[in-house]
Parts: sequence; C-alpha cells; structure tokens
Amino acid sequence: MRIKNKEPVSPEQRKYLRLNTIFPVQFRLESIDGEIFISDWLQGFTNNISREGICLCVNNLELSFLKLFEEKKVKLLLEINLSMSKKPISASAKIAWVKEMRLDMHQHLIGLSYERISAEQNNKLLRYARAKKLFAPLALSLIIILALALGANSFLNIKLTRSNKLLVEELVSVIKDSNVANQKVKDAITQRQDLQLKLKSLEGRIISAESKRNASQTVSLEQARQFNDLINKLTLEKTLLHEELIVVQQKEDVAAKESSILDQKKVVLEKANLDKMYRWLKIHQNPHTGLVMSFEGDKDIANWAFIYDQALLIQAYSQFADFQRAKKILDFLAKGAKRENGWFLNAYYVDDGAPAEYVTHVGPNIWVGLAIMQYTQASQDKSYMGLAESIAQTIINLQNTDEDGGIRGGPGVSWYSTEHNLDAYAFFNMLFKVTGKQIYNLAQEKTLNWLTLHIYGRQDLPVARGKGDSTIATDTYAWFIAAIGPQKLKDLGMDPDKIMEFVEENCTVEVNFTRPNGQNVLIKGFDFAPQRHVARGGVVSSEWTAQMIVSFKIMAEFYKLSDPLKALEYKNKANMYLEELGNMIISSSSPSGQGEGCLPYATLDFVDTGHGWMTAKGRSTGSVSGTAYMLFAYYGFNPLELKDGQ
Repeated sequence: MRIKNKEPVSPEQRKYLRLNTIFPVQFRLESIDGEIFISDWLQGFTNNISREGICLCVNNLELSFLKLFEEKKVKLLLEINLSMSKKPISASAKIAWVKEMRLDMHQHLIGLSYERISAEQNNKLLRYARAKKLFAPLALSLIIILALALGANSFLNIKLTRSNKLLVEELVSVIKDSNVANQKVKDAITQRQDLQLKLKSLEGRIISAESKRNASQTVSLEQARQFNDLINKLTLEKTLLHEELIVVQQKEDVAAKESSILDQKKVVLEKANLDKMYRWLKIHQNPHTGLVMSFEGDKDIANWAFIYDQALLIQAYSQFADFQRAKKILDFLAKGAKRENGWFLNAYYVDDGAPAEYVTHVGPNIWVGLAIMQYTQASQDKSYMGLAESIAQTIINLQNTDEDGGIRGGPGVSWYSTEHNLDAYAFFNMLFKVTGKQIYNLAQEKTLNWLTLHIYGRQDLPVARGKGDSTIATDTYAWFIAAIGPQKLKDLGMDPDKIMEFVEENCTVEVNFTRPNGQNVLIKGFDFAPQRHVARGGVVSSEWTAQMIVSFKIMAEFYKLSDPLKALEYKNKANMYLEELGNMIISSSSPSGQGEGCLPYATLDFVDTGHGWMTAKGRSTGSVSGTAYMLFAYYGFNPLELKDGQ
C-alpha cells in the first residue's frame, strides 16, 4: 500500500488546536516597539485557534505587508469579533510563520502568537470556539430536520390549499347541478299540472257527451253512433294523456330524488365552506396588533384594517366563542389605537397599528360600540364596557348639537346618514338594556324620533339615505328591519313588508360573475343602489345581500306564528339569496390563506358603489365584511340586536 508523502508540519503549526472555527478579525500592523501604526484596519478571518495564538487567513494581502510579515518586522493589533458578543476581544500578537495558500486570491495563512491578551478574554474565546465546533454538527442536523419539516409542511400546505380550493369549486358545481335538478322538478310539476288539467277537461267532455247521449229519447241511431264515436275518441285521448301523465310523474319523482340528494350534499358542502370561511377570518389576524386586513388581494390597501370590519370580526369571534381573538382586537382599540378627541380613525395599519386614514366617521365608531356589546353579552366579560360608554358619550355629545336629535356623519361634517342613526339607535338600545341608564334611553328615543321625522314616510321612497338625501341605499332598508324590528316599525305606523318589497323591486339584480378560474355564473342578489341610477350596470354586493338575508330571516321569524305562509315566503327568499352567495365564494389567493373560502366585496372590482366609494381592486380579493356578514346570514345572527342568552 502506497502512502503519499505529507508536507512537513513546523513545530509552531503543531501548537494550534484545529477547531475549524471562523471569526472575523480586524487587525492593524504596528512596529515591533508598538509606537507606530504601519497600516489602517485590515480584514481577516481565524483559521485555527489555540490558547497561545491564532492562525489568521488574509486575502489580497499587499506585497509590501507580506514582506514585513515574512521578515517578522511587525506585530499585529487584533480585534476578534464573536457573533454573540457586543464587544470584540482585543489582543496583540507577533508573527510566528507565514504560508502562501492561493495565488489567484493572494491568500496567506499567518501564524500569530499572543503577546498580550487577558486570561479572561482568552478563556472566553476558547470556550466560544469549542462550543461552536460542537454546535456545528448539531446545527447541521437541526437544519436538515427543519428542512425536512419545512418540506413536509410545504407539501401539506399545497395539499391543503388544493383541497380547500376543490371544496369551494365543488360547492359551486353542486349549486349549479342543484339548480338544474330543481328546474327539472319545476318543469315536471308544470307538465303534470297541465296534463291533469287536460285530463279533467276530457273527463268533463266525456261526461257531457254521455249525458247528452242518454238524456234524449229522440236520439237517432246515427246521432247515438256519433256520440259513441266521440266518447270513444275522448276516452282514447284520456288513456294516452293518463299514460303521458304517468311518465311525467316518474320524471318528477326521479328529478325530485336527484334534487333531494343534491340538496343534502349542498347543505354539507355549504356548512364545510362556511367553516373554512370562518377559518379565513382567523388566519390573517396579526399576533402583535390583533388586527386583520380588510381586503386580502387589493395591493393598494393590503395592510389596512378598517375598524368597521374589525367590529364585524369581534362579533364573529364572539359568536364562535373565540373570545381571545376578539380580545386582541378590543385590546388594541382600548389601549393602542390613536384617537382624535375621543373618535377612532376609520382605518389603521395591520402590522403596527399606526393610523392609515385620518378620517373619523360616526358609523365605524358606533360599530365598535356594538361589537363590545355583543362581545360582553356572549362572554360575560365586562372589561370593555367603559370603552363602550365612552364611545356612546362622544356620540351623544354630537347628537346634542342637533335640535331634532339627529346625528351627523362625524365631527366637522354637515351631512346626516340614515345608516349611522340606525346604528346609533341599536347601540343606545343595547346600552339601556344592559346598564338601565336613562341617558341611553333618552338618546335612542331622540334618534328614533329623528328617523321618523326625516327618513321614513314617502310612498315612492319609504327610506331615504339621509336627511334631505333621496338616494336609495340598500343597506338602510336592511338595517331598518334589523335595528328597529318589524313589531316596533308597525307600532310606529311604518310598514316593514313595504320596506322589504320596495328594496327588492328596486335593488335586486341578476348579473354574470366571472370566477377567478374564468367560469361565468349567473348570480341574483342586491346592488348597492338601483341599477338604473348608476352607469356601470348591475353589481351584486356580497355584504349588502347578506344583510338582506338577515332581514328576510327576521321577517320570517316575526310572521312564524301569525302568518305561517308569509313566514315561509320570507324564509325561502333568505335561503335562495344565501344559495346565490354560495356561487360567489372564492378561494383565498395568498399563501397564508391556504385556499380557504372567502367572499369578494362585489361581483365587479373597482367600480362605483353609488355612495362615494369604489369596490376593492382585484378579482380574487377577499373581503372581511362580505365574509363575516355571510356567516351572520347563514347562522341568522343580527348584529344590531342584543338577544338574551345569545
């Protein structure tokens, strides 16, 4: 066996313990007597290290310095940097040996013997070096394990994302198949009823012919034969119709069975997707601020959290008994959110909670109060009631500036919003119910009087958008039902059925919605305003359609005992529009969203709502308000009413 000759090792080199530990080193050349600096600070790295000195690796070493090293006419002032230490280790050393390594990089190894280093610093350096050497294999193992875990996690995430997307698409497909099957049932019922009417008519004609044949004693043989021929013909036609009826009834039974199976599947898929939608509302919550981005996918406002949306989230979390998530948002609002004279700003940045929009409106502030009331009712935690009452006092102060008790849209604005006053009525009502304080009872009475005086009453416009504003806004109709309630409206001489009828006639649209995968589906729902009033054409709002569903369910519950048929009519409408929203569910487009289901704000992105703002940008942009309100619609939760035991 041949053994290669090895390069002889000098006694100086054998002194070094090969720890293979690399630390960055700054060094300066100084004269042997230590009185003159010969160079500025230069850079190198430790190659080996021992108690007596270090081996320094230097690249691109100037030839003049190399000569000084080789002749050992200089010594080095060292600063050795340890990654875990704030201050470098200082030492001075003399040159023991020099070795050329790579000509192309002018790389040299320089053996150094300490001339001066404190024992404490030397021990620290050796301990750190040994620990790093021992840590390296462990770190490598951990890196490999983490890489494998990351790979497995990435695979699971990809698989989960694909599964979530398929769940959404399966629901859309089943809704489509269910609609086709239901149409088959309707067509079969229509055919059956038409055949039954024809059979009944034939039976009448046969009876009439038989009666005429048997009634007269003077019927000739020829006439009797004619009557018999007619009766036979009608009887044959009846037989054929009866056979056709049997076929149609069989088709109806088959279609009904198919429809029933699809409806059952749809119920399961709908529930599964709603569960995923709730998860989508959770996964984007910032662990530092507790806030959640309002629109996932619109890059212009990707980091914005509108407080109206955060108020909806608090209520959604509370209804699912996810109180810690609700508290995270409430803690930010109570302790971290910047306020202006008691008013919350409309939006904050998700990552650090800094203001994103320096605008204050009444509505979003009231919704924070509503959210606190719903959270308190659900959790029995009264920690935030002080904040709720602080918000209420700010609103009451503004209300007191109006002689009719109306509430303007915010400090420094002159317009009045019906929506904001409905919010305030519901909020004051809740506070009075919980605290029993008359100040809130008086405030809600003043608000209701203002709504009666300025908003409701015209035959051609039951509910105005605001004081002196005849624009039709869908949400004001939905919230008139949700905030005041059908019975109270009737007691005040208002007609809740007329309110619902008017908004259906004026704000319902049927539009094509292009899903992110390019599939076109027809969706019936509610626009932000009457289609005839805006040039963009019809657009379905997910949030405002869901608000209408909540109101349909309220009306169905109201008529359940007094008028079951009307109750069923409202219930069927709620279910129909809920199914339509199922066609709008999309998959989250972000990596963190994992394909979970959510709703876009509307069927068209970046179009005028007709009320002073645009819909969000992006065909795959998920909306917190649309998604949260669909959950409210599905479970029949009314955020504007505080129910006992809720």
